[in-house]
Amino acid sequence: MAISKPELACVYASLILADDDIDVTGEKIQTILKAANVEVEPYWPGLFAKALENANVKDLITNIGSAVGAVPAAGAAAAAPAAEAKEEKKEEKKEEESEEEDDDMGFG
Repeated sequence: MAISKPELACVYASLILADDDIDVTGEKIQTILKAANVEVEPYWPGLFAKALENANVKDLITNIGSAVGAVPAAGAAAAAPAAEAKEEKKEEKKEEESEEEDDDMGFG
């Protein structure tokens, strides 16, 4: 899914405001877009401001990679057997379903 130009413009405007420690509001996003000669539908700036209303944009940016793949070693060791067991159950279920499908089609 590709991001549209209005979305991207609002993202950049929001980042500029957050970088300057300015509250992200629809009016301020629109002001930056107007200064950059970027035309967007009137609802975009307000939509982004509402989405970022209770978020600290700087924290979102700095912590984006910290949660992904940050499983402690003990947690990873405990999770591995559970994941394998899940995969085995899925495989068994798929085999049973495929056998049932054969029966439904008149094959024995």
